[in-house]
Amino acid sequence: MEKKEYDKLSGEVDSIIFKSSETGFCVLMLNSGSDLVTVVGELGDVEEGEELDLTGEFTTHAKYGEQFKVVMFDRTLPQTTEAIQKYLSSGAIAGIGPVIARRLVKEFGDATLDVIENEPEKLTVIEGITKKKAKKISNDFRSTFAVRSLMSYLSSMSVPVSYGVKAWQRWGDPVLGMIKANPYLLCSFGVDLPFTKADEIAAKLEFPPENKNRIKAGIEYVLGQNADSGHTCLPLDKLRKLCTDFLKISDEQFKMVLDEQLEDQMLYCYYKNQRPFIMLKDYYKAEDYIARRLCIMRQLTYDNRIDFSALIDLEEETNGITYETIQRQAINLALSKGFLVLTGGPGTGKTTTLNAIISLYQQQCLNVMICAPTGRAAKRISDLTGYEAKTIHRLLEVQYSVGDIPHFKHCEEDPLDCDALIIDEMSMVDSLLFEALLRAIKINCKLVLVGDSDQLPSVGAGNVLKDIIDSGAMSVVTLKEIFRQSRESEIVMNAHKIVSGQPIDYTVKDKDFFFFQRLEFQGLQELVVSLCKDRLPKAYKLSPISDIQVISPTRQGPAGTVELNKLLQKKLNPKMSGKSEIKTPVYTYRAGDKVMQTKNDYQIQWSKQLEDDSTEKGTGIFNGDIGIIQSVNSILKTAVISFDGRIAVYNLPMLDNLELAYAVTVHKSQGSEFEYVILTVFGGYDKLYYRNLLYTAVTRAKKMLIIVGSNKRVDFMISNDRRTLRYTALKNMLLEYVREDDNEAE
Repeated sequence: MEKKEYDKLSGEVDSIIFKSSETGFCVLMLNSGSDLVTVVGELGDVEEGEELDLTGEFTTHAKYGEQFKVVMFDRTLPQTTEAIQKYLSSGAIAGIGPVIARRLVKEFGDATLDVIENEPEKLTVIEGITKKKAKKISNDFRSTFAVRSLMSYLSSMSVPVSYGVKAWQRWGDPVLGMIKANPYLLCSFGVDLPFTKADEIAAKLEFPPENKNRIKAGIEYVLGQNADSGHTCLPLDKLRKLCTDFLKISDEQFKMVLDEQLEDQMLYCYYKNQRPFIMLKDYYKAEDYIARRLCIMRQLTYDNRIDFSALIDLEEETNGITYETIQRQAINLALSKGFLVLTGGPGTGKTTTLNAIISLYQQQCLNVMICAPTGRAAKRISDLTGYEAKTIHRLLEVQYSVGDIPHFKHCEEDPLDCDALIIDEMSMVDSLLFEALLRAIKINCKLVLVGDSDQLPSVGAGNVLKDIIDSGAMSVVTLKEIFRQSRESEIVMNAHKIVSGQPIDYTVKDKDFFFFQRLEFQGLQELVVSLCKDRLPKAYKLSPISDIQVISPTRQGPAGTVELNKLLQKKLNPKMSGKSEIKTPVYTYRAGDKVMQTKNDYQIQWSKQLEDDSTEKGTGIFNGDIGIIQSVNSILKTAVISFDGRIAVYNLPMLDNLELAYAVTVHKSQGSEFEYVILTVFGGYDKLYYRNLLYTAVTRAKKMLIIVGSNKRVDFMISNDRRTLRYTALKNMLLEYVREDDNEAE
């Protein structure tokens, strides 16, 4: 492949139009000598008056004209008195404003910056600068110079400035020397440079492949990559092979470094059935804590000597409901025990049972709180129960995040003020989040987990709900009987057929379930677009944006979300003259687009206008949140997005964690319920087409489900009962603690 040739541009920063302190993204005007050029890119804390040597390419924007997009840069301190005065006047150095800057340059001329750095005592001749202030100015200047050197160095290594910002925040002034001595520091938690990129830096610095820091970072990288796939641990033999193949090292070199990491407790070894598993520290501590805490809750009983039948009878009479025997059992357990898992498929009465539990809790004067993993899931359970529900993050109150791990206000030192906590869509809750929840409730707080273990497991690492159920150690009630009114729904009946491995009837063309055979991708795409744009909106008076959701098992291919999103955007929100756009490597965004957040971002600030005209403010937009772009600023590369009324401003780097959401994957749809769902089932890798993925997709539809594609592929999914294998330790840890308690009781 031919190497791309880039343009070169040099000049003095004339003015800063936009700058992000978090990401380093800048829009500035550069005086190149003959003209002012608009420059965009990650340039860190660049200030007016600085000299820049840029590598990049000229691009032409439809509205704003020519721009220079930076790929790499180098910067030098301003040389002329005029440039030095502009630089100091910009506020680059704390304690120096325009007035002091003018006095300094008048006194020291083009030696001003050298005096500030090396002879700060001379600064006291300037009115307004004391000895103490002179020392502080000098220290601040040296610190700024260190930052500038760091950013330039990382740019020369083709590392985005945003990683330099995080490294600087963590280690401060010495960071550049530390990185040169060990570039794998950039892979550390909270900085999170991809290992392969750190490996490139190390190669340029001629680090040998067997370098201990490299092996250490490589082992943690492999474990982290597998955590991204859902595993909280890996078998030692599997980890060894993955690492030796990936790092090109011997078994002996792997073992030597791993033993050090285990000794330093940076990694942990846990034995399951005498087989050693290696765990990252955070996941070991999370699953160990969950197991210990659940074991304590298992021992707690409240009113187990009281017969609650009379209370349940009264609840039936009040609501005109007759509970099934198993529902009464669940209600009794929720009242008498400290812990309950309530599980079952659609139409089996989970909501009816849960409403009774909540009502009886409140009659006992218990303060009840309800939460769910996503905003849509919280809204759904709130609508079904009539009680306020919050997302887990909002309930715990996210304060800040290091890397992808949030810090919550509510924890053991400041627990939630609740007597009973109900968590809906528990299958979506990963190990780290469930640990945080358990740490935030008091020891005597009752806990009810509601979910469907036949759905897909959480996006994050762990398989908490299934591990708890499979352990057999905790109180679990599984509702199986489909209620009469639910039997009228083909969505519900087909969902139960799918989960039990039975074929579905494709000839049914009424009620709420339809199947359209399309064996050519062009016909499939045309039908999906037609259903979204014309047929469903006209037939049922629907909004293509808010009422209809296209779902696919995969991102790739003609029936995948990437291609479908581009087609649907073209028809539902086409390019128009005068409508601003922002282009990213995958998508082009414009006002009116439906988008989804693909990664938790705990730092995004949002505001929401309330009914009383007050404004609620908060932070955090989370994986799976769906929003509508309100406006786009092409020059600043920003977009204003509404997530169910929460208004957030996104800059260009933040848009990397967005994607169009006219079509979403089944995994991303979990926890949400949509009025009308169009599901594409076409070709693709067999490993992406399995039973509980199809079951999860079908149960996303509330009023109507339309499957478009191949009936043979649907049949294959029903017959393919391959469960997503996840290596976790929770089930075994829980059983260990239970056995210990049982032995002590004897």
